[in-house]
Amino acid sequence: MSKLTLKSNIEDALLSYLEYCEIERDLSQNTIKMYDFYLRDFIGWAKSYKKRDTISLEEIDDELVKKYRIDLNRRISSKSNLEFKKSTQKTFLIAIRAFLKFLVVVNELDLLAPEKIILGKGSESVPKVLNEDQLSRMFEVQDLNKISGIRDHAILEVLFSTGLRVSELVNLNVGDINLNSKEFTVLGKGRKVRTVYLSDSAVTWLKRYLGTRDDPYVPLFLRYSGKHMEPGDFDGESLRLTQRSVQRLVKKYTKRAGVSVDATPHTLRHTFATGLLREGADLRSVQELLGHSNVATTQIYTHVTNMQLKDVHKRFHKKAEIKETKKEAISELGENEPLY
Repeated sequence: MSKLTLKSNIEDALLSYLEYCEIERDLSQNTIKMYDFYLRDFIGWAKSYKKRDTISLEEIDDELVKKYRIDLNRRISSKSNLEFKKSTQKTFLIAIRAFLKFLVVVNELDLLAPEKIILGKGSESVPKVLNEDQLSRMFEVQDLNKISGIRDHAILEVLFSTGLRVSELVNLNVGDINLNSKEFTVLGKGRKVRTVYLSDSAVTWLKRYLGTRDDPYVPLFLRYSGKHMEPGDFDGESLRLTQRSVQRLVKKYTKRAGVSVDATPHTLRHTFATGLLREGADLRSVQELLGHSNVATTQIYTHVTNMQLKDVHKRFHKKAEIKETKKEAISELGENEPLY
């Protein structure tokens, strides 16, 4: 990587940063792609704002970032046709701050200090979860006469049993799973390794799915439609189920089950986490099972489980009202009168 200066082109600096993320920080390809996406958005906007084809690093100042923040705040999402959420805006700013940290700290350039980019408070949202009835209905609508139906049921069981991210699920190989110990390790975000556990039901359905397969292929979950297997692919890698396919199948079964929640694979992860907390698991344990680096990320699930406090509060006051009514009745009858 060549030494960067204040006169360096911002796109050359971006390439150096992405290489740094891959080699020095050992970030996953997915994370690097996201940094590339967010920073190219900023660079594209900056060139448009400056009305030039190229801009240098020295032009990244407080005023430029401020104008970009205003642009983000006014943007309309092409998917929802709504303004960008505060949490979405925050993600773009985190990428810029990380980029600046690389330029200022690693390359020792006299630029805008990363900490001067105030991220602001993201809009707080309560995770969508499924109740027992919705979950049960969703697990009952697969066509078990098809291999794909058995596979899909196994996928739902594994997602709910382990709380895996969809990216972690599709990267699983047959050799990763230990059906005897009912546990396995997974490489999660930030290349963080954690152990997850399979329920008896998940083990049963995985055995049933694997029992339908008579192939030497490596991926745990295969696709059974779409393009043919690529020539020379002896491991079956080209047949590996994609994240998008898993997202679509969850949507399909949500709709087929008549579930009102707009569920995604992450909804099952949310349901897994809140279920653990409701059963008395401590926050640190749930953090470990989910693979969160920071317990603050896990705390969002307490907003869901805190809804139970409403029921506790209601039961408490209902008992108090019954006691008060009983006291009044005794008072009216007289202390020595029996109350029937």
